[in-house]
Amino acid sequence: MKEVAAINKFKKFLQLEKGLSQNSIYSYTYDLKKFSEFLETKNKDILHATQDDVQHFLKYEKTNKKNSTRTLARSLAAIRQFYNFISDFKELEIKNPTEKIETPHVEKNLPDFLTVKELDKLFNSISEIDTYELRDKTIFELLYSSGLRISEAISLSMSDVDMENSFIQVMGKGGKERLVPIGKEAVRLLKKYISESRSAIIGSRDCEYLFVSKKGSQLNRKSVWRLLKNYVTRTEIKKNITPHTLRHSFATHLIENGADLRSVQELLGHMDISTTQVYTHMAKKKLQQVHKKYHPKG
Repeated sequence: MKEVAAINKFKKFLQLEKGLSQNSIYSYTYDLKKFSEFLETKNKDILHATQDDVQHFLKYEKTNKKNSTRTLARSLAAIRQFYNFISDFKELEIKNPTEKIETPHVEKNLPDFLTVKELDKLFNSISEIDTYELRDKTIFELLYSSGLRISEAISLSMSDVDMENSFIQVMGKGGKERLVPIGKEAVRLLKKYISESRSAIIGSRDCEYLFVSKKGSQLNRKSVWRLLKNYVTRTEIKKNITPHTLRHSFATHLIENGADLRSVQELLGHMDISTTQVYTHMAKKKLQQVHKKYHPKG
């Protein structure tokens, strides 16, 4: 019971103090659950685990479960965060077992993005006459125009949109609010969606959210993922595209066109600028490809 109580306290800490989303909290607790179940096979519990136990768990996950280095690093981060938390509250009966364990080195994969031509193909494949396609096109345009996370877009309420000044108020990770500009095309689609599509979908029902489902309630992220995949099949685009690809495209195009890193960081709502720096690597990689392709000695 003491073990369960510690994990429950940790979950509350992640939610109330760290301000993490439900998805992030689920990931942390899922990794802890895996570690706890592994320890049970050794007749141990999480409050009495040693450094060897953590290392054996990571080895088991790698060898038996065939988990990637990225997954192992995430699991270790969750376990480490848990032990740091309970150490602060003097609930740990042993020394923090993750103290001397090095995080597995993870190669940063550059996120995929769409070119301007590919974006045109995608948006041109979506109708503005159909009620639901107009809604979907507006969401995708907003993701690209303002670099929103899908969770941020579906959480927007009607009052968050300032059409007159072309701004939206976004609630980002950790409960951090930011004002984000929206482009002319996004404003045009938003006006059309709100006057024609949204009113038709919602009917006499009441809903505060900007983007609504057929049931007249908040549209969920899984639906947006599925819808985008379906629209991509209408095009010749072969990339693995998700709503986050539109956010990556937004940032990449800004950097490629000379935007400074700090401004892009602010627009994306990144807490740490090192997260934003991946887009400079993407721009450099593209320049290298151009050089290699077109220079006589490339």
